[in-house]
Amino acid sequence: MNILVVGSGGREHAICWKMKQSPQTSRLFCAPGNAGIDQLAELVPIKAHEIDSLVRFAKKEHIDLTVVGPEQSLALGIVDAFEKNGLAVFGPNKSAAQLESSKIFAKDFMRRHSIPTSRYQSFARSDEDSASQFIDSLPTPIVVKADGLAAGKGVIICTTKHEAMLALRTMIHDKAFGTAGERVVIEEFMHGEEASFFVITDGEQFAPLATAQDHKRILDGDKGKNTGGMGAYAPAPVVNKTVTDRVIKEIVIPTIRGMKSEGIPFVGCLYVGLMITADGPKVVEYNCRFGDPEAQVIIPLIDADLGQVLYSAATHNLNPASVRQHPALAVCIVMSSRGYPDEYEVGKKIFGLDKIVPEDGVVVFHSGTKREGDLILTAGGRVLGVTAIGYDHALEETIRSAYSAVEKITFDGAYFRGDIGKKALTIKT
Repeated sequence: MNILVVGSGGREHAICWKMKQSPQTSRLFCAPGNAGIDQLAELVPIKAHEIDSLVRFAKKEHIDLTVVGPEQSLALGIVDAFEKNGLAVFGPNKSAAQLESSKIFAKDFMRRHSIPTSRYQSFARSDEDSASQFIDSLPTPIVVKADGLAAGKGVIICTTKHEAMLALRTMIHDKAFGTAGERVVIEEFMHGEEASFFVITDGEQFAPLATAQDHKRILDGDKGKNTGGMGAYAPAPVVNKTVTDRVIKEIVIPTIRGMKSEGIPFVGCLYVGLMITADGPKVVEYNCRFGDPEAQVIIPLIDADLGQVLYSAATHNLNPASVRQHPALAVCIVMSSRGYPDEYEVGKKIFGLDKIVPEDGVVVFHSGTKREGDLILTAGGRVLGVTAIGYDHALEETIRSAYSAVEKITFDGAYFRGDIGKKALTIKT
């Protein structure tokens, strides 16, 4: 197959890395890609939101399968455009992508289909008085979410009712998240352990992938501001067999059936953000694509030809039994630019990438990099995802291996958390 991957982050690097291993891959393209993906695929200078240009390229190069990485492209309707032109594409169409692009759509959908989630209400700018009354009715902490896409940062956890009102005003009046915050969801805080549950689905059949746990906060101990993700590990021990069975029965199957019953079958990677509460698993949010950095730990654990799996899902012919998992684990540590998730500098030279060898079970996935001549420079807030894969089931050693690799890589202002994966060592399953 000729394959096109759309996007430029660590998620897309992981997808390309796995696709490159397939004997079925003839030519591999990535638009626009990054300096790491450049080693695996032919880079195409088309941005992920330039949908018409991507369609023209796919037709010209006889692309057999397009895999869409970023949620923004899905929300803009890239799948609709490709399918209109008879092109196979992996991902949900614009209507189905509302599970991620609109928190209000997702929460209302869960209510309609009795899928367990937190108590909530949604509000627009004109509803500030009603929102204030709802805030007063909730115990603290209180969660305030921007309705639209906000690069993983549109969620504010408020410890007091006053903070919740400030968060509400910041979103709908100060437009801290632009149009994404024109409507908001205010919800009850759920206590428990977070985890991410992934399935590949063709709209009817589905195949679970490894579970993962992301680390959203910028500082050790899950403190500081929310980010796009500072690291992840898989599988998540908190999602044991009992929890897995409940997630599939109470969440995954009702979600897939519910979307189909509403005339918008979900095709692609369904990512369920979970809270494992005392009452069982509940949905924090849906995503409609592989996560980042979760993709960097779940994709290496897929023991199957990823191109064939995603093509079969895109063409509504998924065989769940073909999607096997390696009995291994993985840990990814994100190296970010100084200042992230706020303002940060780019253009810093990256040193030490040549010291990382695959034989050590470590892969460096590029998130925000660019090439200038023989140099690789930083080009984003999250720069690299250093992933260690452990085939001997020893999590502590895999964490050490990942951090050992991180210490070999340097760039001016490099920052990373020091506690990625360590929570898993203390979780009782």
